Amino acid sequence: MEPVQGTLDELGTPLSDVTFVVFDLETTGGSPAEHMITEIGAVKVRAGEVLGEFSTLVDPGGPIPPFISVLTGITDAMVVAAPRIESVLPSFLEFIRGSTLVAHNAGFDTRFVKAACAAHGYPPPANPVVDTVDLARRVLTRDETPNAKLSTLARFFRSPTDPCHRALEDARATVHVLHGLIERAGSFQVHTLEELKSFVRAPTPEQQSKRHLAESVPHSPGVYLFEDERGEVLYIGKSTNLRNRVRSYFTAGETRPRIREMIGIAERVRHIVCSTALEAEVRELRLIGGAKPRYNRKSRFPEKVVWLKLTDEPFPRLSIVREVRDDGAAYLGPFSSARLADDARNALHEALPLRQCTQPITARTRRTACVLHEMGRCGAPCEGKQSQADYAVHVEAARRAMLLDASPVYQAVSARMERLAVEQRYEEASVDRDRLAAFVRAAARMQRLTAITAIPQLVAAAPAFDGGWEIHVIRYGRLAAAGVMPRGAHPTPFVASLTATAEAVIPGPGPVHAASAEETECILRWLESPGVRLVEVDGQWSLPARGAARHKARIDLAYRGLDQARGREGRPLR
Repeated sequence: MEPVQGTLDELGTPLSDVTFVVFDLETTGGSPAEHMITEIGAVKVRAGEVLGEFSTLVDPGGPIPPFISVLTGITDAMVVAAPRIESVLPSFLEFIRGSTLVAHNAGFDTRFVKAACAAHGYPPPANPVVDTVDLARRVLTRDETPNAKLSTLARFFRSPTDPCHRALEDARATVHVLHGLIERAGSFQVHTLEELKSFVRAPTPEQQSKRHLAESVPHSPGVYLFEDERGEVLYIGKSTNLRNRVRSYFTAGETRPRIREMIGIAERVRHIVCSTALEAEVRELRLIGGAKPRYNRKSRFPEKVVWLKLTDEPFPRLSIVREVRDDGAAYLGPFSSARLADDARNALHEALPLRQCTQPITARTRRTACVLHEMGRCGAPCEGKQSQADYAVHVEAARRAMLLDASPVYQAVSARMERLAVEQRYEEASVDRDRLAAFVRAAARMQRLTAITAIPQLVAAAPAFDGGWEIHVIRYGRLAAAGVMPRGAHPTPFVASLTATAEAVIPGPGPVHAASAEETECILRWLESPGVRLVEVDGQWSLPARGAARHKARIDLAYRGLDQARGREGRPLR
């Protein structure tokens, strides 16, 4: 047989012959359905040479949220004379024609481009897409870079351009990151565009060789545990279908380097079948908190939360503590870090003139007041200028703000943010924004947790897939029992049997005393899902009429775009 020379299509397109258009968008938020593009920046390169650049501001047709202006530096005044997206889009589509698109967290940018095309009658771009976040997570280890943020990668590859949340500058930085990643990929024998695209998605040899670990796992809801040869738990997860979920770890769809590394170490998969999906979710949290598997990122240390405490003493103050005690003090939390607790404390201090010193004070204490008294932010009880009764008015206001009504804090910090914005002191305003968000979110969370953890027993049911009912017994915010009542069964004896065999739960101090906050929040999400019915409630289940939830809704709406914009920079590598 005569040898046959392969065609160029079979060999693939050498990366040196590929025209890449590296692009970046700035937007008014994170959802193409609700937000608009404010800036487009793109750089066309081939074989390491810049062939052209595209850059323009875009009038979004509405105001730019203040927190976006703080993040990007793009203001309403800058875009007032800019073209609308319908004028810019044809030129951009022509600029990218025939190229391979590259973006950092490309899914974000391509969604906005496709939405703009759909809104103005253009077909969506069919260009191949390369995501530098996925490529970085494939070729770099955590020892080299702790995460896949664009700023981190730009420093690692010594980009002469620093990312700054402006479209063209970020695109230029991404060009240097792309070239560095392609050079790294070459060591994996990646030399063509086709190899580059398949390289990111290809399963590792370890994944392929260990697919048999999923064979004994059933198609049931439950928890799975990856273990090494010594029986140490490496990773814990949950699923409504254990078999399908475990099998997915051995496919090309699993691209997380940290998990691929775990697969290389794992020697067995142990499973625990659960009655319901909620039971599986709760059991997963408890197992992670107990075993602390090194490859789980979340929920490993539920005991490390902190609280903001309004102390019980003659002149109370706000203190950050590690545990809740039955001491008559008011608590706010839990917070995942001391930084968030301090942010919430600063928000309270902005609204209320509580003392900020740490030394004990009694009615007989006499010492020189600090500068906060001169600023009008403390009544100086340490000098005897404020009686215990007068100070108690502010203490009661703080207690009420923490437990019942966050409005005074919300209004005080919002007013300060508006003053700072008028003075164009955006960075200081963003600090206050984060402080207010920390306080309001913690207050809303605690009020929801307190409402359910005060109930000695709650029984609820939801329709099961086979026509039966999923029944859960919840005691003081902890899942005490779970079961599935068969279709046609009488509910009274089934519920009675389930509650009789449910775990006994002893209440304790604080809003979260019988389970972790994460577990109770899982239960709350289930209770609030469609179709759930309350069977029995021992006590009252209610939230404060003027609680923090209404302020949290506003804050979450404002942060939605900011959080997604921050998330664009990439997730941790390993």
